[in-house]
Amino acid sequence: MRLNKYISHNSKYSRRDADRLIEAGEVTINKKKIYNFSYSVEDGDRVAIKGTPIKKRTEITMIVYNKPKGVLVTKKDDRGRATIYHKLSGKFRHFIPIGRLDYASEGLLLLTDSPGVADIMMNSKLDRTYNIKIDKPLSSEMIEAMKNGLVLDDARAGGHEKSKIFSMEFEPFIDFEIRKESSNFTKLRVTISEGKNRELRRFFSHFEAKVLDLKRVAFGGIELNNLPTNKTRYFTRREYRDLHKYLKSVSKLKAQEEKEKRDKINAKKLKTK
Repeated sequence: MRLNKYISHNSKYSRRDADRLIEAGEVTINKKKIYNFSYSVEDGDRVAIKGTPIKKRTEITMIVYNKPKGVLVTKKDDRGRATIYHKLSGKFRHFIPIGRLDYASEGLLLLTDSPGVADIMMNSKLDRTYNIKIDKPLSSEMIEAMKNGLVLDDARAGGHEKSKIFSMEFEPFIDFEIRKESSNFTKLRVTISEGKNRELRRFFSHFEAKVLDLKRVAFGGIELNNLPTNKTRYFTRREYRDLHKYLKSVSKLKAQEEKEKRDKINAKKLKTK
């Protein structure tokens, strides 16, 4: 594993912090200072920062946070706006958010002290469930797109003004339920399998519908339930058990894919002989 990644996986430091420490000569491997950012840490290497050994982390800590509106999911904001790290307890300062909720959105946000777990879950197809309110009744076109998916060459409407994402493909919604409807608005509960940049806001903006409220209430079987706004809780035993089962299945699938890839390469080599 690359040195800066190893440090971020097993300590309170981010990868940027790790790079600065390496550059300053504060990192040693087997008691030798290492300035090589691309150094690959092997089993048996003893990594230390400022003379303090890093213990390889095996335990994973997960928390559920009920993010309020008007808070950014980022470390810092150049405009001085509040971030989740202004709201969270200091002991969670090094935790990594799994996905994002935009400034105007609220609800369930998972955080972890494991970059590896964060990466796996962010890139997963785990269900994400939201309660949303739009400013008009549902149209037949919206329903068809929710059922069958949608491809937009121009998906800028509903996105952040500085977003560089132009086109977007929306997979069919896993589920949707109309909870209340009038001539002026519709309340929905929707479940999707991706968490693309402002995906739901962009989807409904294509139909000239504005998302007035957006609250995530579940992610991969983890539910917000009655957790108060701006409060956190640790995973339950069941949630940790389910997480470990999921991580094991991902690892098994990845190993199988790598084996199949190696088998194909070896088969090609045999053909050329």
